[in-house]
Amino acid sequence: MMQSFDQIVIGGGPGGLALAYGLKAAGKNVAIVEENLWGGTCPNRGCDPKKILVAAVEAKRHAEQLAHAGLDGTTTINWPDLMRNKFAYTDAIPDDTLQGLQHSEITTFYGHAAFTSAGHLAVGEETLTAAQFILATGQRPVRPAIDGAQLLQTSTDFLNWRQLPKQIAFIGGGYIAFELADIANAAGADVHVILRHDRALRAFDAELVKDLRDQLAKAGVHFHENVTLTKVAKTSTGIELTGDQQFDLTVAAAVAATGRIANVDTLNLEAVGVSADRHGVVVNDHLQTTNEHIYALGDVVAKKSIPKLTPVAGFEARYLTDTLTGAHSEAIQYPAIPTVVFGMPRLAQVGVSPAETTTTTDRRVKALDMTHWYTYQRIHDPLAKVKVVLDRQGRLVGASALSTIADELINYLTALINQGATVADVNNQIMAYPTPASDLSYLF
Repeated sequence: MMQSFDQIVIGGGPGGLALAYGLKAAGKNVAIVEENLWGGTCPNRGCDPKKILVAAVEAKRHAEQLAHAGLDGTTTINWPDLMRNKFAYTDAIPDDTLQGLQHSEITTFYGHAAFTSAGHLAVGEETLTAAQFILATGQRPVRPAIDGAQLLQTSTDFLNWRQLPKQIAFIGGGYIAFELADIANAAGADVHVILRHDRALRAFDAELVKDLRDQLAKAGVHFHENVTLTKVAKTSTGIELTGDQQFDLTVAAAVAATGRIANVDTLNLEAVGVSADRHGVVVNDHLQTTNEHIYALGDVVAKKSIPKLTPVAGFEARYLTDTLTGAHSEAIQYPAIPTVVFGMPRLAQVGVSPAETTTTTDRRVKALDMTHWYTYQRIHDPLAKVKVVLDRQGRLVGASALSTIADELINYLTALINQGATVADVNNQIMAYPTPASDLSYLF
């Protein structure tokens, strides 16, 4: 028997869930399909469990920074206990997510989805039809195309380790490699980061990236630059990584953090005329694919300038809820979007980067070393820096920050950017003191 719906959402992650709930609340007959873990990457094997691990790193680093400043003794991360805390959260996610959908009377299907023809979707033995489909299938980790790559683990494996290997190599120069390397190092592992170039975290300010690397190196992380790996092999002593320039390193575990690939290759998109590649699904400024009846949101979308983040998927879900229910027909417009490398310290950025400002006279960069400001001095933050980008009218249009509380600061700055705030606007506010918010006027 064929089942029909107004809309079918393919993918039960944060973006797909938000859209399904929004459509249901608007009175639509909506279904959602998932083939892996209900809840998607973020709460099951991404940002949420990662931040649970980072919490222990925060406590350890803060204790180290305040040693001889009121705190005595040392703090050690107990990896098995930390992971039990993580699993106590993640183990409940899939069932809780499914129960929430069922309680809201949203029809759910579990299994692999693939299009068979226009307007028809196969999920296992079921054939479903809908007026509109929304792709929210996200991404998955990808391993490099080298001999023995199957021996490399991924971030998903890392977040499921019951025991921490004594020596770990992270391959890649993106935020996942840096975040996991910081966690493993703080937990006591001998950590190596293998970079194909000498410039990591390319989306972030180069000077602040160097400062972050220097702090991680000081904490014991080993960086190997300009290495192109050519082979991975299992030996009697561990996982051997070899590359050009006579690079050779043997570790207990090696993690590929070399990027992610969009989950589009098994949906049979060719059958319905949807253009996609390994970077994702091509959409217009209404999140509509090359098939007018099929939309896409979240990490599965091929985005060049928009970061692939959970809050972005939620924003797009709200936009599509309004679009598909006829509440508006405007093109999507994104606000300034902050991105953060979560570790200790944190590296954060939003809006126009300092590098983009060097080619124009319409903006200026103000760089500040805040290490000795009271906000950071009281917690003995080893280094605190910010760079703000201002336009000719003195409005904040971009910011980059490095400190143990850079994530908090960047959220304040994001709000100011989206409000088009000037220093006068900030000075007209009275913030609680002393807090990072009470420092804002000094940044302009």
